Amino acid sequence: MEECCSTKPKKEQNHSHEGHNHEHSHETGDKSTFQMFLPAIVSFVLLLIGIALDNFINPDWFAGWIRLVWYLIAYIPVGLPVLKEAYGSIINGDVFSEFFLMGIATVGAFAIGEYPEGVAVMLFYSVGEVFQAIAVTRAKSNIKSLLDQRPDEVTVVKDGKPQSVKAETVQIGEVIQLKSGEKLGLDGELLSETASFNTSALTGESKPDTKTKGEAVLAGMINLNTLSQVKVTTAYKDSKLSKILELVQNATAQKAPTELFIRKFAKIYTPIVVFLAIGITLLPYFFVENYEFKDWLYRALIFLVISCPCALVISIPLGYFGGIGAGSRNGILFKGSNFLDVLANVQNVVMDKTGTMTEGVFKVQEVNFNNEFNKEEILKFVNVLEGKSSHPVATAIHDYVGEIDHSIELENVEEIAGYGLKAMISGKELLVGNFKLMDKFNINYDIEAENQVYTLIAVAYDKKFAGYLTIADSIKADAQLTINLLKRLQIKTTMLSGDKTSVVKHVADTLGISNAFGDLLPEDKVNKIKEIKAKSQTVAFVGDGVNDAPVVALSDVGIAMGGLGSDATIETADVVIQDDKPSKIPMAINIGKQTKKIVWQNIILAFAVKGIVLALGAGGIATMWEAVFADVGVALLAILNAVRIQRMKF
Repeated sequence: MEECCSTKPKKEQNHSHEGHNHEHSHETGDKSTFQMFLPAIVSFVLLLIGIALDNFINPDWFAGWIRLVWYLIAYIPVGLPVLKEAYGSIINGDVFSEFFLMGIATVGAFAIGEYPEGVAVMLFYSVGEVFQAIAVTRAKSNIKSLLDQRPDEVTVVKDGKPQSVKAETVQIGEVIQLKSGEKLGLDGELLSETASFNTSALTGESKPDTKTKGEAVLAGMINLNTLSQVKVTTAYKDSKLSKILELVQNATAQKAPTELFIRKFAKIYTPIVVFLAIGITLLPYFFVENYEFKDWLYRALIFLVISCPCALVISIPLGYFGGIGAGSRNGILFKGSNFLDVLANVQNVVMDKTGTMTEGVFKVQEVNFNNEFNKEEILKFVNVLEGKSSHPVATAIHDYVGEIDHSIELENVEEIAGYGLKAMISGKELLVGNFKLMDKFNINYDIEAENQVYTLIAVAYDKKFAGYLTIADSIKADAQLTINLLKRLQIKTTMLSGDKTSVVKHVADTLGISNAFGDLLPEDKVNKIKEIKAKSQTVAFVGDGVNDAPVVALSDVGIAMGGLGSDATIETADVVIQDDKPSKIPMAINIGKQTKKIVWQNIILAFAVKGIVLALGAGGIATMWEAVFADVGVALLAILNAVRIQRMKF
């Protein structure tokens, strides 16, 4: 079994219940389900024969030491591994493990002659353990399938000849050849004219994505048709897929508060249970007439079996693991189970506009320059200056104007956050940005910019207002659905943007977003988030993660759109939505809510059933069989409940 955070070879993979310090390992390796159940099947058959001999056939010879040996043989296949685990835990300084509880309870049952019950407790416990192992394997299968997305070998073209080499040895600049149906091993740039790729490993979207020459292609994409060539641009360990895998692998290390509580609880709870059991055995001697040591020891053993915290210790991490798995299957990466909890309780979703609710693909609509300026010349200047920026607006201008004229020399290029760009050309000042930039440099203009619903890019040259470009962006197809779903979840929505207030209001009104603020600098966004947090409300911020880093850090949970876009995004955000679809925001919240619901159902179920059976056991009403249900039965119910999340449609 693959421990999510482990890079062990397949043969020695294990998983650990995170409720104790001891390594609770199921050495399943490559065992089949039948091999995992075999010891339990052997014990079960021997136990049934023993019970039949005891209660129905009653032969004279099945008594004394023969009966003891028979039940011991039935006990060994399931009991020995648990006793070995208990011994290992004690050596590692963790005396009060669940193995220790089961060991005392079953050895104690043998000591007072309750052989069938001793075997039954250990049998059902080990069956429960196998089910847990299978459940955890299934929960981790999403991660495993992700880990299998990276081919170990790639075909490199050297001196015109293709040769197969290990992916991690490929250098930047080398050319990889991809056959139809083959998976790309490293990030690169497409050299072939066109190629279609299945990107589902990265985005959860199965529809083909056609790339053209010069476009970026990423590790994990599958080439769908023609033979293609890709020039490697990133080392194996730095590819987007490697980063995503690392992120998912580390997700389980970030525990939710409920999970951390259960871990601490189990450490304190188990020793208390052992001492209470000793009390149940010995204290009645001072208060009860006709004290029978054997009777009270039996009650104490029942108490021990019921008290085993197994149901909580496994089903809670399993519930969270299921949530993380359900997310990654839908192209949503949670960096830890704690963020599932935060999202479950989130009250406000604050979003950026560009690239989050809108496509972020700008197109120049019109160019209005004053007649005294040479329009072509100014546009060339603007294109060179915007070539220094990675903003979508810069891309729109570049697409409109064409190739950058490298003969134009810029000096003192400066990006003024929240305003725009400034540079010197032949001793003259060039300003390109919003109209606040014009105000900042005291440039006079005769336009009412705030009333326009398009984004305006103002240009000033040599201290004079040259004119402006209008740039428009389109709203994403599922943006409306996103807002409707968030309203249904009774979550308040707010849009914060550095874009013009009229543009932001126009988008917000179209989508039905309650609050919208434009013309904001990065620090203004921070202040708006602080205002919401001052009302003791939880905030999720959704943005592109690069210029929004301070806001993402300040919010309770930062959600980044387009994990394939920027490395900074993957590192800053707590949740990464891989395919740029805003409708994944309510889906992520829903996964958080369902996970939390399942975890709490398991906690209440475990405490309620154990509490009832404990009371019955201490009063002498419950037998070891009820105790087995209270422990193993509840653990299995909790596991089945936790596994449900993996089957849910979100």
